[in-house]
Amino acid sequence: MPYQLAPFTLGALAAVLIGLSKTGVPGVSIPAILLMAEAFPGNEKLSVGAILPILLVGDVLAVGTYGQHTQWNRLFGLFPYVLVGMVPGVYVLLKVDDQQFKLVLGLLVLALMLVEAARQRFGWVAIQHQKWFIATMGIAAGFGTVVGNAAGPVMSIYLISHGMVKNEFMGTWSWFFLIVNLSKLPVVAGMGMLTAETLRFSLLMVAFLVLGALVGRRLFRMIPQWLFDPLVLALATMAALRMVAGAVC
Repeated sequence: MPYQLAPFTLGALAAVLIGLSKTGVPGVSIPAILLMAEAFPGNEKLSVGAILPILLVGDVLAVGTYGQHTQWNRLFGLFPYVLVGMVPGVYVLLKVDDQQFKLVLGLLVLALMLVEAARQRFGWVAIQHQKWFIATMGIAAGFGTVVGNAAGPVMSIYLISHGMVKNEFMGTWSWFFLIVNLSKLPVVAGMGMLTAETLRFSLLMVAFLVLGALVGRRLFRMIPQWLFDPLVLALATMAALRMVAGAVC
């Protein structure tokens, strides 16, 4: 169990980034996933169980802060496809190595980013309402969240495509991840990745999560709407490129 200084520091940094992403700057949590994995060298799958309770605490804080702005109509049609995507996600988590997963998910996010860029460039105002678009986003989000807690870039594209103001974005984002992460608890526990030791480690990280969340709330108030959308999409693109680079290098 990583109670030495270096793993503890990596876990603390990951928790701060998760706090920032939950209340202020969505998209910065992808590096947190990688940091947490490095805190469990030789047993990286345990990092999935260690990070999940931290994410859930962050989700609760985010819902308490922004939940009243949730656009539920954007989620109800998405959730069935998320469940569909979670099924192959469980299989991949069991059978496919990390490098292959990062490559597939990274390329998928980049492809979706191109779709969003084309939508904005050519004025495709109805694409976000098309069933194929909603299905693709939902399946990709369900797949990514099970395998590596990496649905953030996909959801960023989906929510931005609906033209939400930043409070609506954060409210819808927060409820989506609270519901999805709660649904993953029995799956992660059943696969042996959520243990008493990982829970103790997660509890130690909560203070750092709260610190990140407080900073995130302040940053959120400072970021104007005109900067919020491109910032979120840029972070999603960087996360996807980082996954692809990590898989091929």
